[in-house]
Amino acid sequence: MSHESIRTAVQLILPECILIGTVCVMFLTGPFLLGRNGQASPGLRHRWGALALLAIGAAAWQWWHTTPVAAIDGPFLSDGLSFTIRGIVLALGAVLVLAAWNQLDDRTSAECNACLLALLAGVNLTAAANDIITLFLGLELVSIPTYLLLYLPTRSRPAQEATIKYFLLSLFSSAMLVYGLALLYGATGTTMLPEIVELLKATSLTESPLLLIAAPLIAAGLGFRITAVPFHFYAPDVFQGVPAFMAALLSFIPKVVGFTALWRLTALTSRAAAESADAVSTYMASVLAVLAVLTMFIGNLMALRQSNLHRLLAYSSVAHGGYMLVGLLAGGGSSGVPGGAALLFYLAAYGFMTIGAFCILLAARRSGDSIRTIDELAGLGSSQPLAALVLSVFLFSLAGLPPTAGFLGKFNLFLAAWSSGVSGTRWLAVILAMNAAISAWYYLRLIGVMYLQSPQPSTADAPTRNLPAWIATAVCVAGTLGLFLVPQAVWDAALLATQ
Repeated sequence: MSHESIRTAVQLILPECILIGTVCVMFLTGPFLLGRNGQASPGLRHRWGALALLAIGAAAWQWWHTTPVAAIDGPFLSDGLSFTIRGIVLALGAVLVLAAWNQLDDRTSAECNACLLALLAGVNLTAAANDIITLFLGLELVSIPTYLLLYLPTRSRPAQEATIKYFLLSLFSSAMLVYGLALLYGATGTTMLPEIVELLKATSLTESPLLLIAAPLIAAGLGFRITAVPFHFYAPDVFQGVPAFMAALLSFIPKVVGFTALWRLTALTSRAAAESADAVSTYMASVLAVLAVLTMFIGNLMALRQSNLHRLLAYSSVAHGGYMLVGLLAGGGSSGVPGGAALLFYLAAYGFMTIGAFCILLAARRSGDSIRTIDELAGLGSSQPLAALVLSVFLFSLAGLPPTAGFLGKFNLFLAAWSSGVSGTRWLAVILAMNAAISAWYYLRLIGVMYLQSPQPSTADAPTRNLPAWIATAVCVAGTLGLFLVPQAVWDAALLATQ
């Protein structure tokens, strides 16, 4: 690459350079701030948290002053998709830093905050990828810090078991993904994503049987990240074994990066691809449609049986992955509701409501631990009325009820699927509506437990003060209600990504 090409590539990823630079500072200086016995001075986690927020703020400032301009020939591009994903991820990344604030040990807070920033950079690099190599590197920049984050905050046995499960299955999924990408390269002869999309439109499956193998391998590799059935089975056990802030992170960050990679690889969300009937797109759409139906039904039906809140929200996360697949499959849409825009809007709404749900479980925690079981919610409406009200807002949004962002998000997904020109998406719209009705049962059941049941003696102690978690919760409430009341700015950004 020439100096000019390198300079252009760096300019396109300046927000990520800021985050990665801060990550290097944290990893290099963190160990030197510990004492000889390995102990940290009290309150050190507050300084690292503040530095992480400062880095996110600087990256957000740089993002805001970036004009989406495609750079087709380089490894990165700055288009509408990367612009929108960066905004969503940086906003909710700051919320995750606040959620983790009091959950981190002073001794490991530098490494944990560095991993959080590396995760955000990985998602944004995936969104800006213009090449399957940079796409895979972005995905791995999300996976590797996740392993560390699962292990560092707590050394409890359940957390260690969850880390091992996630680590092994993530390695397996990455192996399938890189093999699928290698076959894709073998079938097309290029690593540049725009060239691959154009070649696939003119390729017959009979001419390139490698694509028959590559498509399911790529779907499996990314299916792990979006917790699509049958690659979801790790989620309930991992969510149950990790702290609440890590469960919040796992419910959102892998989904964003997985759907972003799918967007780049399939081109099903672009109007041109939706209107073309090439065999490769049809085959890939069929694979994803089957995954979407299975994911929605199994996620919701399994959630009905759960008594642990973390497991319930894990299966809820599985079902929401199915809803998002419907948006991906809806393509350009013919009624002014593009499936890609509906997907991005729902990703933003889902981030606020699911992270908010875990944050309020942290903020209302008792005896130093977050609320983990449904029984612990009993009587919350009388003992902590504000916490119960806030959790009800998030549950209403997850169920898709007004006046919340979840309602508007599901409605947009339904409209996009119903009016899409892509074959079979009307059936997906009907199945989405059916599953939204199923999910309403277990979400509303939690509200009934909070307001209609008396608290048990073991759950009646006073809540532990956690101001950062309350601030994170307040931001999520504002996002959940704000995206319903004034959705235009986010919707315009989502539309920009589909153009």
